[in-house]
Amino acid sequence: MSAEVRAPPVAGNPVAGPHVSVLLGEVVEALAPAPGETIVDGTFGAGGYARAILATGAKVVAFDRDPTVRRFAAGFPDDRFRLVEARFSEMDAVLGEGHADGVALDLGVSSMQLDEAARGFSFMQDGPLDMRMGGDGPTAADLVNTADEAELARILFVYGEERESRRIARAIVRRRGEQAFTRTLELAEFVERALGGRRGAKIHPATRTFQGLRIAVNDELGELEAGLASAERVLKAGGRLAVVTFHSLEDRIVKAFLGERAGRTPGGSRHAPPVATTAEPSFRLLFNGARGPGDDEVKANPRARSAKLRAAVRTEAPVWRVAA
Repeated sequence: MSAEVRAPPVAGNPVAGPHVSVLLGEVVEALAPAPGETIVDGTFGAGGYARAILATGAKVVAFDRDPTVRRFAAGFPDDRFRLVEARFSEMDAVLGEGHADGVALDLGVSSMQLDEAARGFSFMQDGPLDMRMGGDGPTAADLVNTADEAELARILFVYGEERESRRIARAIVRRRGEQAFTRTLELAEFVERALGGRRGAKIHPATRTFQGLRIAVNDELGELEAGLASAERVLKAGGRLAVVTFHSLEDRIVKAFLGERAGRTPGGSRHAPPVATTAEPSFRLLFNGARGPGDDEVKANPRARSAKLRAAVRTEAPVWRVAA
């Protein structure tokens, strides 16, 4: 059940957050918001996209399952902005079908979540092995200490794209029998030792392990697929969808969804195979392929390096339904 938070009116400019919104100009251009229109910011975070959209005169309904983002809502205009504490997959249930003129999604973990050691996302800072974007459900520690070896290996291989997944899972299961994992640096250092050290590696040996656990803890890929279907339902005909991804797992899902809905690729998903009620495309691609950041943005914000933007326009076709 979602909880709605309205930001109190505060004089002056909105408070800027520590998270730098990636491809901000490109996202706003793709959405083309106009005064009076309603745009859904499905991943509010520190409010970068919402702030830029509000500057165009449009209204913003923002969603975020992370209760800590409330502090970034201070200063937003109360008459044109509201923050809903819920997953973005719930946007159509909260707002109703055909409500929005645009939807923006900025996927993955935010800089502020990584920077707060107590959230347990970072393998570079010591904190509790948590990784939950919201405040409910099992933690990464629960997963590491209770999942069987085969399941752990699957999570690391599928979600973390870790080639040494079986080796790591086997080592984790052997070690947790003597002592449970509770801290981020503890796990990171253990994975590094299990893989034989860095030996000149460009990325930390625990990078893929932490990615896999984080995606599993938050059901990020399942949430993405449900969120894309929810966006399809909440958009009006002519409404626009803009999605920013940061790794290949996310991008493949977005590419497949938009390609399918635009009539370019066959359907099918291991998460939720869709069954169409119409052969008519429900989206038209705004541009072919994906757009990435320019050199200047990458220099200013290295996090933007792997970002990709895909966008599409909602057509008049009926909503595609998903099999129960």
